[in-house]
Amino acid sequence: MEPRGREGGADRPRSAEGRASGRVVVIGPYLRMRRGNAEAQTEEHALRDFEARLDEATGLARAIDLSVAEALIAPISQIRPATYLGKGKVEEITGLIAGHDIELVVMDCALSPIQQRNLEKAWNTKVLDRTGLILEIFGRRAKTKEGALQVELAHLNYQRSRLVRSWTHLERQRGGFGFMGGPGETQIEADRRLIGERITRLQNELKKVQATRRLHRAGRQRVPYRVVALVGYTNAGKSTLFNRLTRGQVQAADMLFATLDPTLRSLDLPHGGKAMLSDTVGFISNLPTQLVAAFRATLEEVLEADLILHVRDISHEDAEAQERDVDAVLRQLGIDPDVGGRILEVWNKIDRFSPEEREHLQNTAARRPAERPCFLVSAETGEGIGALLAAIEVRLAAASTTLDLSVDAADGAGISWLHRNAEVLDKKLHDGRFDMTVRVDASKRDIVVSRFDAVPRVA
Repeated sequence: MEPRGREGGADRPRSAEGRASGRVVVIGPYLRMRRGNAEAQTEEHALRDFEARLDEATGLARAIDLSVAEALIAPISQIRPATYLGKGKVEEITGLIAGHDIELVVMDCALSPIQQRNLEKAWNTKVLDRTGLILEIFGRRAKTKEGALQVELAHLNYQRSRLVRSWTHLERQRGGFGFMGGPGETQIEADRRLIGERITRLQNELKKVQATRRLHRAGRQRVPYRVVALVGYTNAGKSTLFNRLTRGQVQAADMLFATLDPTLRSLDLPHGGKAMLSDTVGFISNLPTQLVAAFRATLEEVLEADLILHVRDISHEDAEAQERDVDAVLRQLGIDPDVGGRILEVWNKIDRFSPEEREHLQNTAARRPAERPCFLVSAETGEGIGALLAAIEVRLAAASTTLDLSVDAADGAGISWLHRNAEVLDKKLHDGRFDMTVRVDASKRDIVVSRFDAVPRVA
């Protein structure tokens, strides 16, 4: 086991009531590569360096103001069903906890309910696994009603699996009479029932949210505005880029999961067109399945987007592994990053590189596949934003057609239909007729051509 560093206790975080929240140990129980048997290690373990993974786990803990006293790598050769760690490491950590006034242990892995309970008994302290920690962060960050519903649903699904038989003495009234009736409803059964009822109510409320989002999308399609969605690893700079592109005021901070709630703003394109830009929740390795399911209503913005910008922190030492993590989540949502040409990669934070390093990055970017090009930008300084906007406009225009047509000024219904179903680029009144230039999706091109005798715009 390898300690990674220690912080003093003078800066302990305070809870809402003002009490010190205690110190935390972050443990990385990572499977050790076996010599001559690379298959024993999963792909995720092979991709991530232990140090980088532990740094990320420590960052997650600090994201909710936990005071990290120690960060430890605990290599293991196999996962123990009872405690995840081996008996010797459990005893070693027991001594560490006793000597450092530790009140919480964060395990950077997914623990089963039994493993979590056994570790809490062995260490006599609260234990939180990676899923629980991310849920805690989401609970702190969600601001809108929709975000709060999604987080609560994910948390309840997680909590339901954690209910263990801790209250056997709290049995309810016996069923039946005499000796015929068995024990009544136990406390744990009551808790499971109440959680199940609450989950059902939340699922019904989220169905209403999904219906509302569908109405909003239908409204945007009638305008119509194309939708561009930002995706990327947490802390890649999505919100900073969002603010740069839209002149918005979305919270942007150098921390994991700084923002959760989805935001839509108008995006002005270089030649006068408009699109809608959507900022989504950041992804992370081993994103809990409960969160992917709960946030599906939010992530539908990504599914329905005409164009996806994959924002990458290209200065991060683990940038390639983060790219694969994001691609994995996109595939969970049913989007194949390698098919369809819907994704532009945005290599962010190039302001952190020297001129020589930038030239190397540009050469690397030039060798990328044509169906998935990348653009070097700094959302902080604005460098490269113009080229990115031009690429967004070209990519959106590739799926539409620009037409010239003339409409009788008295044809109010026809003019109204064009405004609802096409993007009107130019409109001039001449001799009782409106000469118009419109941009339409390929699906509506034939309708406009046949109804208004429109002709393709000559470049």
